Amino acid sequence: MKFKLPLLAVKDIEVSKKFYKEIFGQRVVCDYGKNVTFSGGFAIQEDFAWLIDVSPEEIFEKSNNMELYFETEDLDEFIDKLEKYPIEYVHKMKTHDWKQRVIRIYDPDHHIIEVGEPMSVVVKRCLKEGCSPAETAEITQQTMKFVERCMKQLTDMS
Repeated sequence: MKFKLPLLAVKDIEVSKKFYKEIFGQRVVCDYGKNVTFSGGFAIQEDFAWLIDVSPEEIFEKSNNMELYFETEDLDEFIDKLEKYPIEYVHKMKTHDWKQRVIRIYDPDHHIIEVGEPMSVVVKRCLKEGCSPAETAEITQQTMKFVERCMKQLTDMS
């Protein structure tokens, strides 16, 4: 058996398709009208209740029990981009205990989307702020091997 992709139920395929293309840079790889698959490895489906043969009342909105996760090297730039859209936030930018900055929003159908910094960005920031490699590994919950790789990338850049 092979897992293929997650599928999100949507009310309006065109609204959702535009949202994921414009805000997240997703390319459509398959478009079957009421079913669209994106380059990021997920799909959206209009008329999901009909497809799975349940009543529309059995499709719950804003269940807050799963999310799509994206990463961006420049979270501040992404947040600036969001200002151009009527976004409903789960929460604005926050920093986790392991120093990763994230933001969570709802898509047009109230599916949660998290956008966070890659941990390599977090580790490099800690190192630049003067944390030792051991402190960085502890704070970010990453291995020393990963921290050392990030350190090498920093020195290669200078």
